[in-house]
Amino acid sequence: MNVTREAGALVATLMSTPWGQVSASVYETGRLVTLAPWLIGHRERVHYLLRTQRPDGSWGAPDGYGLVPTLSATEALLTVASGSGEGLTPEDMEHVAQAARSGLAALHERLPRVSDVPDMPAVDLIVPGLVTLINAHGASAPLPLPLGLDHSRVEQVRRVVESGASLPEKLLHALEATGLSGGARSVRPTVIGTIGASPAATAAWLSNGAELEADFALRHLEAVVTRYGGPVPVGLPITVFERGWVLTWLSRAGLDVQVPPEMLADLRASIGPAGTPAGPGLPADADTTSVALHALALHGVALDPGSLLAFDTGTHFCTWQGEDGFSISVNAHVLDAFGSYAATAPARAGAYAEVRTRLAGLLAERQHPAGNWEDRWHASPLYATLSCVLALGEYGGREHAAAIAMAREWVLGTQRADGSWGRWEGTLEETAYAIQALLLPERARGGAVDERYARAAARGHAYLQRMGDMSDYPSLWHDKDLYTPIAIVRAAILAALHLGASALESR
Repeated sequence: MNVTREAGALVATLMSTPWGQVSASVYETGRLVTLAPWLIGHRERVHYLLRTQRPDGSWGAPDGYGLVPTLSATEALLTVASGSGEGLTPEDMEHVAQAARSGLAALHERLPRVSDVPDMPAVDLIVPGLVTLINAHGASAPLPLPLGLDHSRVEQVRRVVESGASLPEKLLHALEATGLSGGARSVRPTVIGTIGASPAATAAWLSNGAELEADFALRHLEAVVTRYGGPVPVGLPITVFERGWVLTWLSRAGLDVQVPPEMLADLRASIGPAGTPAGPGLPADADTTSVALHALALHGVALDPGSLLAFDTGTHFCTWQGEDGFSISVNAHVLDAFGSYAATAPARAGAYAEVRTRLAGLLAERQHPAGNWEDRWHASPLYATLSCVLALGEYGGREHAAAIAMAREWVLGTQRADGSWGRWEGTLEETAYAIQALLLPERARGGAVDERYARAAARGHAYLQRMGDMSDYPSLWHDKDLYTPIAIVRAAILAALHLGASALESR
């Protein structure tokens, strides 16, 4: 494989598919099955749910990550089974009923044992809401709520929606979880027709009797469904998010790729006084803003990162205003943005020095004793660990060398026998993060790589080569459901392949 050519082709796809490349979502598709059976692709969505069910009756990943998709798919299939089944054959309906029963059995078996629900957006609204809907079908004994969750947040949000008051922008992405009940009068689609960058939220708004701009939103939904052949992703568009991450991964690895000037111009134009969102329909966030600023700085377009100060809580940088929680990777990326700006010219070397020092200290303080970090936006600790290793290595100062060394020892110790890395199993994505963590710090400093790191990276590189040019990557990124930003993951893999090959040549 010619990695440089592949990277160039990947960047070209960012222009030809400007909404982004995202995997389909069981959760989001299930909500469309229930909310929009009239929408084109209904039968294909039902078949997608049937096809992705696991042998034990569940959907999704282990460790509690299957809860939301299993609730959504089960409720959707119960709705189909109790309806007319328009567009479905008798054989389809038999499969639907059987899959719904298996989903219910899985939920009855697992829900009483769920004690630690993964930190996913709107999970405190989605899980109680779906449990209520499933219990309303009366198809089995009532399902319990997991420990730590109740209906209070759903009821509070629903009252706000029904009042017609303006809603926080971050809530629009999960509008379907509110139940609506005749409200959401203040909600309007974005300029491209989406509600909250979410097909489910858009379908919920339409199914609630929306009249103004309804045709506009419907055309947007139909465009998404047509692109995916029935199923839908959990979030689209992700234009700025995708471009920022892809350009950053490739540039950091030293891949010389021609970036279209209009792409850089679009990135620059997306960053306003309040930062930038991942795409239309989402609130501005510190993560996307940071990575976009970093990508621009790496490509010779350094913008003052002062807009990020709006996300400074005094103790850390929040992902968005009013965030419930903390993200280590967001703070690592904010350090990247401030650090890369300071590094672009001698006159800027002292820019935001206090913020950079504070952020580097925060990252080091939040490191786990084993040497890794974990994050609320990704299921794999390798993502968070790489984010912190790179930020500290390039912009944290020499005083944090011990933290970086601890992290790389943790990476070294978690490699699998086949050369891969992964939380649940070896994956291309996680292996790519591990290789970068082992090789990139020296590249940034211009030093020699420890022979142990080089050997481990070479084994990981061989694993990537053996697995070949795959594109069906397991979903590891957090939204309402786990998802894969396909182009971003592909960029990380290409970056690791390039770094691994370069390291092998130098040995």
